[in-house]
Amino acid sequence: MQPLRKKQFMNNELWLKAIAKIEQIMPQRELNVIVHQTILDIQSMVKGKNVAYAWSGGKDSIVLGDICEKAGVKKSMIGVCNLEYPAFIDWVRRHKPKNCEIINTGQDMEWLAKHQDMLFPQNSTKAARWFAIVQHTAQHHYYKDNNLDMILLGRRRTDGNYVGLDNIYKDRKGIIRYSPLAEWKHEHILAYIHYFKKELPPIYDWKNGYLCGTHPWPARQWTKSVENGWKEVFDIDKNIVIDAAEYIESAKAFLSEVEA
Repeated sequence: MQPLRKKQFMNNELWLKAIAKIEQIMPQRELNVIVHQTILDIQSMVKGKNVAYAWSGGKDSIVLGDICEKAGVKKSMIGVCNLEYPAFIDWVRRHKPKNCEIINTGQDMEWLAKHQDMLFPQNSTKAARWFAIVQHTAQHHYYKDNNLDMILLGRRRTDGNYVGLDNIYKDRKGIIRYSPLAEWKHEHILAYIHYFKKELPPIYDWKNGYLCGTHPWPARQWTKSVENGWKEVFDIDKNIVIDAAEYIESAKAFLSEVEA
């Protein structure tokens, strides 16, 4: 089987095929080598510093959190808003790390009605705006409130994420971000989840779960159109669309077609 590539070059079926064959693709002894080295790298990088890790409930952050805890990093945070899938936020409350603080950045239906250009983003630039207004904003508040020296992220080069020189960088607000999983392949992540029996949120069981990852429902990518975005969300949780129809005309129009 060919190695998994960047998300934009794959479909969800390729992820599922890799999961089914993960023991052949990535033997545990091979995984253990990179796990051991990553723990050592984290311990060396954070020594004497006040640090925490960012946890999103997604596959990469689940692996990051488990490894950070093994390396002695116990504090964490997650950024959410009021536009999360109810099933996902329920899962987060039950499975978040012990010392994980939930930070809500406040975006809601009224906000979305005023920013409908953010609905089901059809390009990477617009999708990145969701990360900026939710995750990055929450990380900034947590970083400052807890007087951190560094925050650890689950960013990886294989996803096309910026990780900086030597996997560390400082942003314009002075936040130092370190990505200890930067060199991990998709196969390493899937193998860790398999061998260490980590539970994933329900998002990964939904359509295009491995392409979309964790996200507020209006940030759902790969829908091709707003109408199809409503259909995919409706299939996951129709009550979201019913609630949205009170604020957003395209949701109301979609429901009218469904009910016709």
